[in-house]
Amino acid sequence: MKLRIATPDDAEAVLGIYAYYVKETAITFEYEVPTVEEFRGRIENTLKKYPYLVAEEEGKIVGYAYASAFKTRAAYDHSVETSIYVAKDCRRTGLGSFLLENLEKTLGKMNILNVNACISVPNGEEDEYLTFGSVRFHEKKDYKLVGTFHECGYKFGRWYNMIWMEKMLGEHVSPASDVIPFPDLNLWGRG
Repeated sequence: MKLRIATPDDAEAVLGIYAYYVKETAITFEYEVPTVEEFRGRIENTLKKYPYLVAEEEGKIVGYAYASAFKTRAAYDHSVETSIYVAKDCRRTGLGSFLLENLEKTLGKMNILNVNACISVPNGEEDEYLTFGSVRFHEKKDYKLVGTFHECGYKFGRWYNMIWMEKMLGEHVSPASDVIPFPDLNLWGRG
C-alpha cells in the first residue's frame, strides 16, 4: 500500500470511488455525482490548507482521506472535520484505518487538536442504504459521540440522522501553538 498526497489530476479516480457512495448509499447526502472538474476544484481547495491523502495499490487509487475546516472563524482553527472513503471492494480490509491513522498523524503535525467526524446514521434500523458501520469504525478509533441531529437528511425516500463524533489529538494548553498549514509542512518531499 502506498500513501501519497492527492493532486488535482487524481480527481477522476477519486470521484470513481465517491460516485458509488452518492448513487448507492446515504453515507453522503449528496444526490448527484459531482463532475470531474468540480472534484478537481475540491481537491485544490482542500490542499491550500489541509491534507488530502490517497492510498494506492498496484498504481490504482483505492481510497482517500482529507480534512476540511470545522468552521471558518479563527477560533476554530485547531479543529477540523475528517472524511474517509474507500473503494467499494476494499471495505473491511484495514484500508480505512490506514488512511485515518495517517491523516491524524499529519493533522497532529499541523497542531490540530480536535478531529470531528460528521456521520450519517439510520433513523432507527439499518437499511440497504445505511448502517452503523462508520460509527463502529470511529468508536474503535477512540472517537466519542458528541451530538445527534434528528431526521436532518432526506435521501432515497426516507429520513436519516446525522451525528458528530470527536477525538482529541493532543492536549489543549494556553497559549495554543499556531496551526501550520499543510503546504508548509515538510512531508513526503513537500514544503
